[in-house]
Amino acid sequence: MDFSRFFLIILARRKLILATLIITILTTLIVSLLLPKSYLSTATLVLTYKGADPVTGAFLPAQLNPSFMATQLDVIRSTRTALMVIDQLGLHHNEAVMKLFEESNSNLGLREWLAAFLLKNLDIETSRDSSVIGISYKGADPMFATVMANAFANAYQEISIRLTVEPSQKAAAYFTDQLNVLREKFEIAQKKLTDYQNEVGIVDADTRLDIETRRLNDLSTQLIIAQAELMGTDPEVINRSGETSAVAKNSMISNLKLSLAQAESKFSDVSQKLGPNHPSYVGAKAEVEKLRAELNKYIRNTMHTAIGQEAEIRAALEEQKTKVLSLNRARNELHILFKEAEGAQQAYDNAMLRLNQTTLEGQANLSSVSILDPAKIPEKPHSPKLFLNMILSVILGALLGLGAGLIAEMVDRRVRSPEDLVDVFKVPVLGVIQKETSKRKRLQLNWPRLIR
Repeated sequence: MDFSRFFLIILARRKLILATLIITILTTLIVSLLLPKSYLSTATLVLTYKGADPVTGAFLPAQLNPSFMATQLDVIRSTRTALMVIDQLGLHHNEAVMKLFEESNSNLGLREWLAAFLLKNLDIETSRDSSVIGISYKGADPMFATVMANAFANAYQEISIRLTVEPSQKAAAYFTDQLNVLREKFEIAQKKLTDYQNEVGIVDADTRLDIETRRLNDLSTQLIIAQAELMGTDPEVINRSGETSAVAKNSMISNLKLSLAQAESKFSDVSQKLGPNHPSYVGAKAEVEKLRAELNKYIRNTMHTAIGQEAEIRAALEEQKTKVLSLNRARNELHILFKEAEGAQQAYDNAMLRLNQTTLEGQANLSSVSILDPAKIPEKPHSPKLFLNMILSVILGALLGLGAGLIAEMVDRRVRSPEDLVDVFKVPVLGVIQKETSKRKRLQLNWPRLIR
């Protein structure tokens, strides 16, 4: 079908098309006038990004990502927000609402049914790459729509505060319970440390151990010296190596050795000049033997003294070793107890810090939601939109009229032009006989061919 045939069909079915258009326009007009008027009121909110949190000092995440905005929209549409609106306005005590609830025969409770009813008329709009949210409510009464829009905005602002505060309050209660447990653990660990310090009599284990270790080293040095002096008092050593330190320190032994040397020199001179039976020989020999006997006696006494001193130092050294080992074990035990007390105190301090922080967060009433523009009473109804409906009815009526004309033409096929004869009978058209009509009708009939 070309344009000329389509135009001829429209001209032929113009009455049907025009009737369909008029009926559609009249129907739309009547329905638009009969429909109840609906008013729309909108409250505008903005989600503010504050950077660092004023309570904790932590930097807040960016709030403009799609997931965050979608979450906020779900919070506004939640039943909890609607129930808060109902409680703030006291709608569940209204007699008209109670009557509608009884007529609905719903299985839900009054507040739940009313919350679902309010959410049906709630509309939320957001802009791309923007933190502004528009909360709109549609109702038959402009005042009621305004009140509901503002109520949902205030309820969402309150909900955002509660969603921030409630976790902090629960955390504060948890930290309070744990703080008592940690305090008991810290007191037990501190008591164990104090009791052990009183038991072993040590305040600072490291300082005490350093002192006792230094004393042990001194005793070890003294023992080495005593052992050297003891070896120096051995008569064989003295005869083999001469004077030793122990002997040299004894003035009596030194004097006796000097006297013995003089007596031995005198006895040597006398023995060369006199015989063994001479009184001078006998006297010199007796003097030498006497001095040697006294010298040996003093050497033995010195050896006994050195042995006693060495034994005494050795005993003191062993006792000091035992004391140092005991102090070492006590120091290790004290370090363990001190670490336990320090860990318990650190856990208690951290819990106290977190408790103070969460308590402060739980008492904060700061919200990232601010009301930018409160809802105002609308002057004009939002629906029905008569002008828009009429434009749409003209478009829809024209389409319906064209469709009705085409359907009528398909049901009752007519010959509208010579081309239709060619298409139907497959024969050429030799000529066209026209009736004598007015100039206007001839123009109307020939206009499609001229266009073609």
